Amino acid sequence: MTNSLTLVSHALCPYVQRIAIALAEKQVAHDRITVDLANKPDWFLAISPLGRTPVLKVGEAALFESGAILEFLEDTQAHPLHPEDPVERARHRAWIGFGAEILADIAAFYTAHGPEALDARATVLRNRFRRVDAQLGEGPWFAGKQFSLVDAVYAPVFRYFDTVEQIADFGFFAGLDKLVAWRAELARRPSVRAAVGADYDARLFDFLRNRGTALSRMMHADRQDAVREARSQVGTN
Repeated sequence: MTNSLTLVSHALCPYVQRIAIALAEKQVAHDRITVDLANKPDWFLAISPLGRTPVLKVGEAALFESGAILEFLEDTQAHPLHPEDPVERARHRAWIGFGAEILADIAAFYTAHGPEALDARATVLRNRFRRVDAQLGEGPWFAGKQFSLVDAVYAPVFRYFDTVEQIADFGFFAGLDKLVAWRAELARRPSVRAAVGADYDARLFDFLRNRGTALSRMMHADRQDAVREARSQVGTN
């Protein structure tokens, strides 16, 4: 297709990342614009009915909702990321939907306001990941040797935990050897690495720390402990 493509994104949005990964895997030339969702410009609100990212501008048209954008890319671009078999394709779409549920569970986890709610949300996530692990074969990807849209969708899911695991060990992936191996392969994939900016980890850490939730209180407590430990070391030198 000849229309120019522009991905309208936000620095932390996992739904943007899945589009960026798909575009990279399909080797599609495109521009990328980042918006501040805390201060949404009028031009963005005019093309995003829900006021959310991602939006893919296709010439003068604007597509919103990541699922619709992924399907558009499958319909119009080379290097398909869906399997050819209709049953497998439908199964992949279902697990993409499951990935969206996990993202909602992650949001519920980091917005939980008390320790009990945080633990309950962590349990939900552990159960979700056990279900995903049961679907995996020999790898390295979700469907074996072929990288698919399911992989593009779960890479941003796992990226959250690179930061969360710095805060505390919630055991999200304990005993899930296939899922752990899949996560590691995704983290090494060039399209996955390039889907976010170099400051992503720092941005996400600050985002989580400043929300006034149970998780952010843990982060502040850890920081205070580190300061006290540093001061005590100074005093003994």
